[in-house]
Amino acid sequence: MSTQFNTTEVQVLRREAREHLDQGAVTSNYEADRGELLEQLNQALATELVCVLRYRRHYFMANGINSRAVAEEFLTHSNEELAHADILAARIVQLGGEPDFTPDTLQRRSHAEYFAGTNLEDMIRENLVAERIAIQSYRETIQNIGDKDSTTSDLLKRILAVEEEHAEDLASLLSGMQHA
Repeated sequence: MSTQFNTTEVQVLRREAREHLDQGAVTSNYEADRGELLEQLNQALATELVCVLRYRRHYFMANGINSRAVAEEFLTHSNEELAHADILAARIVQLGGEPDFTPDTLQRRSHAEYFAGTNLEDMIRENLVAERIAIQSYRETIQNIGDKDSTTSDLLKRILAVEEEHAEDLASLLSGMQHA
């Protein structure tokens, strides 16, 4: 079912599009609480960046039997987390905010922890914990957005799908280690 606009509605639509050009993609019918959403997106950004750093360390520090395959998985996940961070930062800017990359507060804003790990099993386990935290956080943010910002919701759903894949990969690795 398509929406039909009458001549007056089209004129209003055109006028409103010309107003507040500095707001970019945020139009007058944007319904989400931008301040709250920007805070949530910056927390998600911090979480992704902490995960990038943790996965990178684990990539370089992985050793022992089967460590190369696991390390490659860590590197793949790190690169995907970095792509998520870039997507989040770009959306924050589209919504008129500023992505917060401040190193001094990164860990405090992140939902996941940075865990160095001492052995391969600990690394896998802690990465799985972080993925589960990210999954829960993304689900809650998506639920909070509802239908107020479909673009951000869709973006977060795509990220969530990758986080769920990561969790499954790590659960499988962990299970394989415990049965070996």
